[in-house]
Amino acid sequence: MDIGILSTGIYIPEHFISGEEIAKKAGIPKDIVELKMGIKRKTIPGPDDHTCQMGIWAAKQAIERAAIDPKEIDLIIYIGEEHKEYPLWTAGIKLQEEIGAHHAWAFDIGLRCGTTIMALKVAKNMMLADPSINTVLLAGGYRNGDFIDYKNERTRFMFNLGAGGGAILLQKGLKKNILLESEIRTDGSFSEDVIVTAGGTKNPISHDALEKGLLRLDVLDPEGMKRRLEQKSMDNFLKVIRESLYKSGYTEQDIDYVAMLHMKKSAHQYVLRELGLTEDQSIYLENFGHIGQFDQILSIELAEQEGKLKSGDIVVFVSAGIGYAWGASTIRWGN
Repeated sequence: MDIGILSTGIYIPEHFISGEEIAKKAGIPKDIVELKMGIKRKTIPGPDDHTCQMGIWAAKQAIERAAIDPKEIDLIIYIGEEHKEYPLWTAGIKLQEEIGAHHAWAFDIGLRCGTTIMALKVAKNMMLADPSINTVLLAGGYRNGDFIDYKNERTRFMFNLGAGGGAILLQKGLKKNILLESEIRTDGSFSEDVIVTAGGTKNPISHDALEKGLLRLDVLDPEGMKRRLEQKSMDNFLKVIRESLYKSGYTEQDIDYVAMLHMKKSAHQYVLRELGLTEDQSIYLENFGHIGQFDQILSIELAEQEGKLKSGDIVVFVSAGIGYAWGASTIRWGN
């Protein structure tokens, strides 16, 4: 039984911060931000751009594009971030109510910036296992850029964190944009390398924690993490892509387009080079920054707008999430 992508939706805030502005805030050269980090500008949330709300807007767009009644949706999986309107809150149920999916049920999942890939795998497996689940909505929002302190040089590799929302509608038996196989790898040895050091049970929110700026992302051992992670991350990027393709009956020679998360320009080029792809077979998101788990949705929408996709193309979604996790999904695009 085929599972296909019926439609997608994306929400991009109206507000941006330029690479030049980031450079001034961080006290580093503009060229480092724009050329090395690959941030010409990035999205930042406006006053109404709350995390779940951005997912609601993206979901409504996907539903409108698919021309379906929200009551046809059987399951909603919230794929947005934990940093949302309220703590200890199931955002998927709010999203369900706001879009009018009154016949669905909902839950939240998370694998940081690897959440969309993981949700595609989970949704497909649930749809194949449960005959009552025919249409599934994946949706959510992201604004982890709120946790960045531009004065903290240990977090420079996360200066690209932005804001936005995304959605994907999946349908059983759909003969277009067929979701094939996914591959996910996780490595817990990096699980406490990148954290917000206060606000949890180990170090609760306090006046002292606020004064010290501990409610921001930090890297506890930057040199050690870089030494242990740098090559391993690139290797795992390539491994999940190749394994997802292999399980789908393809090889890297069959790839037509890669929807890749935003990362530094040299890493993006390295992945393409290792796969034997040209820069025209992906889109570098230097005018948006990193919108977490929604980079792949944004990339595929931009690719369609630019005419980079045709029916029968083999498309790979690939991402990585702090923790560390790597994931890829293979899709046979078009009819």
